[in-house]
Formats: sequence, C-alpha cells, structure tokens
Amino acid sequence: MTRSVRRLALALLVALAPGVGAMAETIVLKADRYLDVGAGRMVEPAVIVVRDGIIAAINPAVVPEADQAIELPGMTLLPGLMDAHTHITADVSRGWQYAAVRRTAADYALVGAVNAARTLQAGFTTVRDLGAAHFADIAVAQAIESGLIPGPEIIAAGHGLGITGGHCDVTGFAPGVLETDWHYGVADGADEVAKALRYQVKHGARVVKLCATAGVMSHEASVGAQQLDAAELAAAVAEAGRHGLKVAAHAVGTEGIIAAAQAGVDSIEHASMLTPAAARLIRERGTDLVFTLYLYEAIDPAMLPPAMLAKGMAIRDVSRQSFQLAVQENLRIVFGTDAGVYPHGDNAREFATRVRLGQSPLEAIRSATLYASELLGVPDRGQLREGLRADLIAVPGDPLARIEALQSVGFVMKAGRIHRQP
Repeated sequence: MTRSVRRLALALLVALAPGVGAMAETIVLKADRYLDVGAGRMVEPAVIVVRDGIIAAINPAVVPEADQAIELPGMTLLPGLMDAHTHITADVSRGWQYAAVRRTAADYALVGAVNAARTLQAGFTTVRDLGAAHFADIAVAQAIESGLIPGPEIIAAGHGLGITGGHCDVTGFAPGVLETDWHYGVADGADEVAKALRYQVKHGARVVKLCATAGVMSHEASVGAQQLDAAELAAAVAEAGRHGLKVAAHAVGTEGIIAAAQAGVDSIEHASMLTPAAARLIRERGTDLVFTLYLYEAIDPAMLPPAMLAKGMAIRDVSRQSFQLAVQENLRIVFGTDAGVYPHGDNAREFATRVRLGQSPLEAIRSATLYASELLGVPDRGQLREGLRADLIAVPGDPLARIEALQSVGFVMKAGRIHRQP
C-alpha cells in the first residue's frame, strides 16, 4: 500500500467515525461545576472520570492518570439531554405536504441521518421518535447503533397507529392516491389496531405511538376530536404491554386526553386542552405529559396550508394555559419538542419557552434528564452518577441562572465517546 493510499484510508476512517475516543480509554473532564439533577444543586468544582463509556468517579480524592484530560473552563457539566417527542426523518420545508408521494424510504432515511447528527451536536444524546414513514426512523436508529452514522440513541415507533382518515393517516389526496392499511399503522377496530401494532414491533419498534385525537398537521377539520375509541386504545395498551413496550398517545382534545389516560397509556403528547378534571385523572393514573410548545414560535406560517395554520392558531394559547395548569398541579412533565415541525438541532429552544410559562429551570432540565430516563425506559442515564452511562454535555455559565445556556452546547459525550468539544 502506497503512502498516499494509507493517508486516504486513514482520512476515511476518521471521517466515518461516529465519535472521538476509544471505549477502553480513561477520560478526565474538568469544568467549573456540574448539576446534580437529583439533588437539585450545583457542585463545584467538577472532575468527572469516564472509563469504558461509564462514569467511573466524580470529584475523586486522587485524579487518575488519563488518556485524555479535557478542560472546560467557565462551563457546567450536565447529563446528556433527552427529547421524548421528535420526528427525526421529517422536515417542514416548502412542499412538505407532498413528501408522502414524492419521497422514498431512502429519502426519509437520508434526511433522518442529517437530522440525527444535528440533534446530537445540540446535546441530545437520546430521543424518542414518534412516527415515521416506511420504518425510516428505525433504519436511522439501527445505523446509529451500529456505528455507521453519528446521532443520539433513537427509541423509534415506526408508524403511528390511528383510524382511517385520522391524524396518523396520510390525508389530503384524491381517492386512490396513497391509500394505506394496517401495515402503515392505519387501523379500525381493536383487532386491527393490535395487528398493526404487532407489525411495527416485528420491524423494530421500541415504543408505540397512538393518534388518540385529531391534530394540527393533518387535513381533518377538527383539531382535537377523539379518533381512537376506548376499545381501540385499550387493545393497543394491552398488546404493547405483552411486548414490554410503552405507549405514547397524541391527544390534543380533552375527551381524547381523558380516554388515553383511562386506557393506561404511559404518556400523553401535547395535552393541548387539559382541564382540571383531566389533570386529576392524570395524577391518579401516573401518566406523564409531553408538551411541545416552542413550535408555536418557530414554525413558519408560510409553510402551512391555511386550514392547518388556523387550527394551530386556535390552540396556541390554550396549549400554553394547559402547560401552566400542569405545572400548577405538579403533574410530571417530560421534555418534548416535535422537532421536525421546526429544524432539528433547535430542540433546546423549548427550555426557554417552558421557563417563560412558569416552569423552574431545574424542573425544565429534570424533564429532559431524570424524568425522561424513566419514561423512555433508560435508567442507565439521565444523571451524573458513578456507574451510569457517560452521556454528558457542557454549556457556558450556569443554566439554572440562564436557561438559554442550553442552546449553546460546547461539549457532547455519548456513551464515553466525544462528539463535540471546544
């Protein structure tokens, strides 16, 4: 092999590597402080030892020899962030509503690969992806897991499940154009819902997404009418339980929120029309709420057909009021964004919106770390603690004093591998 060929081979290996840092090495991180999300306090200084992808020690009496020592002056170390509601293969750009008849599975997967890299660079080391065409989200997740491409760990749903003509169906086209069935999540009746769910599991789904109600980004007239009935919701929850999977239910309207909670779903997405009665039921059932609020500020109105824009504006203020009710009632809120409706990589802008609406900075951060780890079923992360997976980020200053610091991530480590550093 010639010297030039060796150089080319080395360059390709570096370019294709999903992160810096061999799993067997010891890395020592030094920052001004770290956030103990469990105790709710900053600890100064911060010396964290990472070995074999695991947090081996925090502020040890004697700092061990390291293969890499990384200084992060002026920065705060936090657990890697988690987003419980993304659409990694989606992007709302001009003509997006025709993507279903123009894009192939490969197109969606390539878009997803780009979006996954942006999401990881923004400090999100784990995401839950709630609905994609052609199992492209699962393809992206598997490519990340195998080391082919960089990205967060993706807990993917495959196709969302919903009724014919509902929010999880592809609508807006002439009869006969892109008519789908249970293979694609479109199901009517309890038996067909169970069958559709099994098909998603067969092809790699790690979570179940239900469309319990209508929504904004689809062509039905209502923004929140209940769609899946009680029997269909119950069938999905029971079937998911047999597979050991959790269930996320898109629910905008009050009736759908209540029906989803009564059925026993694990999380309710959006919860736009939350009422005190619904809040009481959610507390009784221990259901998590995943609001998505920044999107009302971020989405370009020119990208939406007039009817969709009208629906979005109709629930914008009530969605914010529902979030404030959930905060007042001390319901457990988990961080979600609906990224894909606006650009991936801007996920952290959701934090400032929540804090402006009354959530404390600490609770906002806990929603994307401590609480998200429980909902997503990944107890090996979400805190900076010895023995947990080394998913860490660093931001300038103190995010408890200025939550916008989370929009300026300067260091990213996922499972001991460095993906971004100053």
